[in-house]
Amino acid sequence: MPFPYAYRSEPYVPHLPGRSRRRAVSRAVTAATAVALAAVTAGTASADVPGPGSVPAVRPPSAPAAPALRADARLSPDAPFFPVQAVDRKGGYFSYLPDGKGGLAPRESAGDGWNAIKAATAVDHDRDGVFEANYAIGPDDSVGYITRKGAREVATDWGQYDSFFSPGTLGGSKESDILVRDRAGVLWLYLAKADGSLSGRKKVGPGWGQYTAITGRGDLTGDGRTDIVARDGKGTLWLYQGTGDASRPFKARTRIGDGWNQFNTLLGTGDVDLDGHADLLARDGKGALWLYKGTGRASAPFKSRVLVGKSGWNQYRLLF
Repeated sequence: MPFPYAYRSEPYVPHLPGRSRRRAVSRAVTAATAVALAAVTAGTASADVPGPGSVPAVRPPSAPAAPALRADARLSPDAPFFPVQAVDRKGGYFSYLPDGKGGLAPRESAGDGWNAIKAATAVDHDRDGVFEANYAIGPDDSVGYITRKGAREVATDWGQYDSFFSPGTLGGSKESDILVRDRAGVLWLYLAKADGSLSGRKKVGPGWGQYTAITGRGDLTGDGRTDIVARDGKGTLWLYQGTGDASRPFKARTRIGDGWNQFNTLLGTGDVDLDGHADLLARDGKGALWLYKGTGRASAPFKSRVLVGKSGWNQYRLLF
């Protein structure tokens, strides 16, 4: 049973301008710490570990101080405010909170034990613009849904998939849905429910095996629908605009540009600079992290890249 533990977290209110922004960023910081701890504990579980309710609740470390945000900072479910979560090759878990200016605040450690976690993705099920839970694939290919209230198994046999992430809501509901790709190149959609459970999978379509990266978080084109991007083997990045219809979640692709093979990781976490547009992060082969700020325009969804971190990002096995 890979996700057996419960835990609790303490409320945290940073000193930021605006009561609503304080509450929202507080939730993001507290969730980042609490969710991390639950998954860290889950990653160490084995068949010999007692099941749910048989271990005491664990108090996570105190939440890190949040950076001050400018007065005009925007929080939107279509361009959410998510931390960058990272797992290094020793199993250590770290969280980077966006500083609201296009950069990231210094990393905060939430422990270790993530060695067994194969993949993870964060979600905003209540569409308040900040994340409150993670889905994670454990060592036996089961999927855990991890919140401040606890962690539980919601799916099994996900070892058949080689791509796994949540771009946001694709089926028209509030909840953040899950996209996966099987080893035959077929893309599948799992609709999420408010309690974290998932629907049976729906077929999006074949042909996605041509892509070496698929990602996205929120609305990239300004129409209020969730979009994704995909990079093909030649390094061309493509935009798939969302339709809001789970039976046909994406329109035909449109070309963004070439040269994206210089990056070994593409990551959509939402709005890094808090200008109301969803952004894209990219890690290059030397370990530098770059930010492509969103424009909200389908014709040119990203501005020119900006350096976020000069080096060191190749130490991470997982970024989500």
